[in-house]
Amino acid sequence: MFQGSITAMITPFKDGEIDWKAFDHLVEWQIAQGTHGLVPCGTTGESPTVSHDEHNAIIKRCVDVVKGRIPVLAGTGSNSTKEAVDLTIMAKEAGADGALSVVPYYNKPSQEGMYEHFKAVENVGLPIVLYNIPGRSVVALENDTIARLAELDNIVGIKDATGDLARPVDLRRLVGNDFLQLSGCDESVAGFLAQGGHGVISVVSNIAPKESATLVEARQNGDIATFSKLRDQLNFLSVELFCESSPAPVKYAASKMGLCTDQVRLPILPASAGARARVDAAMKHAEIGQAA
Repeated sequence: MFQGSITAMITPFKDGEIDWKAFDHLVEWQIAQGTHGLVPCGTTGESPTVSHDEHNAIIKRCVDVVKGRIPVLAGTGSNSTKEAVDLTIMAKEAGADGALSVVPYYNKPSQEGMYEHFKAVENVGLPIVLYNIPGRSVVALENDTIARLAELDNIVGIKDATGDLARPVDLRRLVGNDFLQLSGCDESVAGFLAQGGHGVISVVSNIAPKESATLVEARQNGDIATFSKLRDQLNFLSVELFCESSPAPVKYAASKMGLCTDQVRLPILPASAGARARVDAAMKHAEIGQAA
């Protein structure tokens, strides 16, 4: 279910509040552009700074607008196991197709602590995609721990943002090819797919959903010419959208395209003049303009 190019959605704000009109338009535009799935309330959606009520409302709204046309993988991670379980229950009740659950950040749990954390989340009964991102969580899930978790009924895959392209092959040796492996790094997605990955949870696809989806499809279909062209077209953009704290650069890009404002919530600041110039150049290189 969770394969291809899945967009880690931004959350549009206006006057400090969620801009529901822009949110609905973003969802519809993503679907029309061919994206393969949506992740509301991930880090790119500024989940650390939305309230619990807003968090649940965003997931419910996404599910309601999508109406089953593509999968909704709700961000429900937390460094509190109880909170992660509660958010996952709420996502299940809202009708999400699955949940993306991050390695507990700041606490620095052991491998056994991570196993028990995700086992508790898995017990909710919703398909769970693990999220391994040591750059934010400090600690990383080891492949042996992932393999243990894969034995549980509702752990169906992983978003790997380690940037280590040796991991997909080694993990596949342990869990087989049915366990979903999704890249969490746009700039290395080409290599990740070449190593047997099933897709990407993408920031770039917020502003280039058609191109990102076509990139993955081309690789899956053996169309190396199209794959190579889009790889080179999107790579510079993939890097520059993280030239400052995310999601400020991608929100600036989205505002240029008329999709939403560039408003973010503290402690993230809007993209600086220097960052905007870098994003402008990357968008020009990627041939990304006004949203259709």
